[in-house]
Amino acid sequence: MPPQKILRLILGDQLNQRHSWFERADRDVTYLLMELRQETDYVEHHIQKVAAFFAAMRAFAERLRRLGHRVVYLTLDDQGNRQNIAENVADLIARQHFTRFEYLLPDEYRLDLQLQELAETLPVSVMAADTEHFLTTRDELKRLFGGKKRFLMESFYRRMRKRHHIMMGENGPAGGQWNYDQKNRRAYDSRIPIPRPLLFDNDVTDICRTIRRSGVNTFGRIQPEQLIWPITRVQALDLLDAFVKNGLPAFGTYQDAMTDASWHLFHSRLSFALNTKMLHPGEVIEAAVRAWEEGQSNIEIQQVEGFVRQVLGWREFMRGVYWALMPGLDTMNYFDHSSALPDCYWTGETRMRCMQAAISQTLEHAYAHHIQRLMVTGNFALLAGVDPDEVDQWYLGVYIDAVQWVEMPNTRAMSQFADGGLVATKPYISSAKYIHTMSDYCGACEYDWQKRHGPKACPFNSFFWAFYDRHRRLLGKSPRVAMMYRTWDRMPEDEQRRVLDQAEAYRKDLNLL
Repeated sequence: MPPQKILRLILGDQLNQRHSWFERADRDVTYLLMELRQETDYVEHHIQKVAAFFAAMRAFAERLRRLGHRVVYLTLDDQGNRQNIAENVADLIARQHFTRFEYLLPDEYRLDLQLQELAETLPVSVMAADTEHFLTTRDELKRLFGGKKRFLMESFYRRMRKRHHIMMGENGPAGGQWNYDQKNRRAYDSRIPIPRPLLFDNDVTDICRTIRRSGVNTFGRIQPEQLIWPITRVQALDLLDAFVKNGLPAFGTYQDAMTDASWHLFHSRLSFALNTKMLHPGEVIEAAVRAWEEGQSNIEIQQVEGFVRQVLGWREFMRGVYWALMPGLDTMNYFDHSSALPDCYWTGETRMRCMQAAISQTLEHAYAHHIQRLMVTGNFALLAGVDPDEVDQWYLGVYIDAVQWVEMPNTRAMSQFADGGLVATKPYISSAKYIHTMSDYCGACEYDWQKRHGPKACPFNSFFWAFYDRHRRLLGKSPRVAMMYRTWDRMPEDEQRRVLDQAEAYRKDLNLL
């Protein structure tokens, strides 16, 4: 019996060089990578995001060729590119007479569905393989919390620590605590100098030219000769090493801080490398824990635990939430919010300094850290009553690391509370006080962070109280927000009216703020 001629598909977020598929070159196996309008156009993306994915894919294809693998790579402007996964695969199988099609399980529901439908129509045998990337299975979280009212990250995180024996002692967690969040909430105070970031000089001039010539709509800014993000595993490992050496020693302490002094602070900026699978979460966690155990740079336990919690806890947890709630998560809108996303999200032009800083940095670098996303741009969108569909599309398009499995549960469930509390026990909202406490933005703002109403009153303040007043039917019985309602109810009626009137005036045209 002649050997099978196999076509294997690799998606743009499946650049896992250590996958068992690549252990040896096989002349009967051909790998297929494609730049597609299907993927550039389903939402409008930041130019850096599109360029980075294409650059990483091209580098990965070239790496496979150097290792002796057969590779078919379709660029965006290839004349034979039908700009759709299914059509390209079917065409290639027919023209080159492949007898078997294999693919790695996608991490996005829409692609999973598309490939399942494709498999039913192909005239050859089909097999799906695991990506060998995550530390959990797709359905693990759903089984773990089956029948319960909400998914609890803390219990999931502790379970993961125990299973993988990460930061564990003989009788429990190392240091005697699972959680060091109380020590990891400091505003930046200049006590520790912010390290100079490792940035790369990846020339994507030709890629950007192709993107624009092909008519792909993008936004944001880029210097084509200097894409700063890692596009190879070697660069990703260099970035990991730089973070462990320079960022990790103060990461936990300042992980929630925001400052005009730096767009990166002590953050790892490894999420793009992780989400494209150039790095494995296990090796990232191992590098951080090993540095702590070996006493490198006097790393304290709260620094490394805060980082491990993000990678081992939140990242794996959010993936589980995504697969537990899809399909359906993408249409959840608990508060029935319907306002349009303000123009400032696309331009950065606003008098609110915190919003201006977070969005302008995002347009410049395709990046903002988790507190800027959650407690500034996400907080404002929720308080202002923006349609979560529009919030989702913006978050998915604007960030270098945004793929739907991690973006959607973080945005729609966590940030916008659109799931009604399956993930978060209360809405993640705040008045200006939190932003003033955790940043230096308010000092340079036209608005007064201490005022609830009147000239130059910060919109976050009136929006905060108007949000609770507007949604009392849905939130009033929750013990997690009972104190907020007691505080609101103690305010004199005339004060409440001034606050609500201020919020209503601001909400009439969010583009004027």
